[in-house]
Amino acid sequence: MTTVLNLKPLQDKMQEYLASGLRLGWLINYQDRQVEIYREGTGVDVVAMPVVLSGEEILPGFRLEIL
Repeated sequence: MTTVLNLKPLQDKMQEYLASGLRLGWLINYQDRQVEIYREGTGVDVVAMPVVLSGEEILPGFRLEIL
């Protein structure tokens, strides 16, 4: 039996983090093979895996490869 992941509570929590000052966050959804990228002051970007995530200007030089 396949378990369906309910992302809504996690997405709500990411929005709460943004409201509390989060500047950059990633919600990794292995089930759908995608990553939601949350940034301060912008909408959510959804990218397909595999992807290399960057720390952008928040964490200069940080890179995370998601396969």
